[in-house]
Amino acid sequence: MSINTGHGLPFLPGNTFRDVTKSAHHRPQTLSYKNGYALPHRPKVGIGQAPLLSSELTQSEINQFSNQTSALTYGTTHYSPALDFIPAHVAYDKKVLRFYGYFQQEVLHSPQEGHRVRPVVLYYYLEDDSMCIMEPVVENSGIPQGKLIKRQRLPKNDRGDHYHWKDLNVGMDLVVYGTVYRVTHCDSYTQDFMESEGLVLNDAEPTPVDPYIQQRTQPGRSYITPSVFDRLKQFLTMDRKVLRFFALWDHTDSLYGEARPVTIQYYLVDDSVEIREVHEPNSGRDPFPVLLRRQRLPKNIKPACKPFPSCVLEVSPQEVHQYYSPKDFQVGETLQLMGRRFLLYDCDEFTKAYYQKEHPDLELKPKPVVKKTTELHDRHEVPPYNGFGSLEDSLQNCLSLIPEPPKKDLMKMLENDHKVLRYAARMDSQNPQDEGRRFIFSYFLSSDMISIFEKSTRNSGIISGQFLEKTRIPKPGCTVDKPEFYGPADFAIGDTVEVFRHRFVLTDADHYVLKYLESISDQLPSRTLNSLRQRLGVADQEVDPHTDPQSEDIERAKASS
Repeated sequence: MSINTGHGLPFLPGNTFRDVTKSAHHRPQTLSYKNGYALPHRPKVGIGQAPLLSSELTQSEINQFSNQTSALTYGTTHYSPALDFIPAHVAYDKKVLRFYGYFQQEVLHSPQEGHRVRPVVLYYYLEDDSMCIMEPVVENSGIPQGKLIKRQRLPKNDRGDHYHWKDLNVGMDLVVYGTVYRVTHCDSYTQDFMESEGLVLNDAEPTPVDPYIQQRTQPGRSYITPSVFDRLKQFLTMDRKVLRFFALWDHTDSLYGEARPVTIQYYLVDDSVEIREVHEPNSGRDPFPVLLRRQRLPKNIKPACKPFPSCVLEVSPQEVHQYYSPKDFQVGETLQLMGRRFLLYDCDEFTKAYYQKEHPDLELKPKPVVKKTTELHDRHEVPPYNGFGSLEDSLQNCLSLIPEPPKKDLMKMLENDHKVLRYAARMDSQNPQDEGRRFIFSYFLSSDMISIFEKSTRNSGIISGQFLEKTRIPKPGCTVDKPEFYGPADFAIGDTVEVFRHRFVLTDADHYVLKYLESISDQLPSRTLNSLRQRLGVADQEVDPHTDPQSEDIERAKASS
């Protein structure tokens, strides 16, 4: 604003000047909002400023100036401040009206149904008066569901009018793009909003049932009053407890009938019975042992159900008056099960203990049964051993057309792998040239084989080295068909061992031999252990291996192996 001219200067051109203290040089605002509409107004004009060009005063402004009264006479007038304008996108943000309804879809070429009822949900957004229609998704329905009409302003008529929330109500038909939607009810927020705006909603209507869904709905189950007997206790106490009876299925009165052995098993956990046949080898019967699958056997049927033939329809639990129980299975008597006679001649030990504890009044009477014995055919004689290969390999040619290698004891081979018992020996011969020959016996525990190694002797004229490769050595005097081989129990210090008509005298052994034989002392004679202890007890003393010939043999045998 300009400087006051109250210092005696006349208000003439050239006598006024600008206020140097003014800091705001913006152009004044000439527009304002009123009830959502932009209206021009005249800002205040300071002294020395030219008034802004504007339109004439409105009638409201003229009334405002005419109603002004003197503040000195009547006092100041207090006016309530004008409310701030709030746009619709702020006032109605996230405020949605929700209506529920349905529409009927016509079904063509179906004799079972004429239409289907499909429920929908209608959303009205107060922010911009738009609407969308959704259909709840049903799993595996085969119908495209979800968003039927996306969010938009829905046309009301052909003149271009759109639906407004004032046009919506409960119990009305809403026509959108040729589809008639029936509005049945709404949520609580929508009802409160409508009533606050002065609109009274109609009463809610029920959604009709889809005839197709009603047709597919299965009837509810009919329940029977549970019994007093505790099935859970029976399962917890009787699980895996089975009564086993040995019986004979007697059908000798039929053509080609016979008494066939069977096993009857009674499961205490659910009172079910299973019957299995006992097949003998080469009986000529099919290998299907289950004669009666596991099930509960009815004992008494209600009189009203007896005339109906059981071969046409199986007996249901409602028709059975009583089932078989453990009291009905008595050893020594004939039992009628499913039209067949079974003679219970014996049972196992668990069944006997169960009857003595639970039913001591029932007496078990086992009966001896003479079983039919089949005539044994003459067995083929195994030809004598010809000496080629081992006895086990030759025997495989007599057992099968395509011989297979004999089975080996794998556990023995794994446990005794690399375990060897070594003995020193000399040859017992009448020939004077064999007096100085020394040998090392190696007994392999994994295969029960023996190998013989001969020491070298200077100027003897005999080639040293391997005397006998790994093989099992039979004892003298045994037969060829049933040979008996040497073992650790037969090797005592000082004994003579005959190896294929060669005689050897054992003179010494390794310390490992005594340690191993003492671990299996219960399987060996005491004479063998005493001879080893006596010989190795002398060897435990400090003896120079270069002076002791027997120790020298053992050490060289270890080095060579």
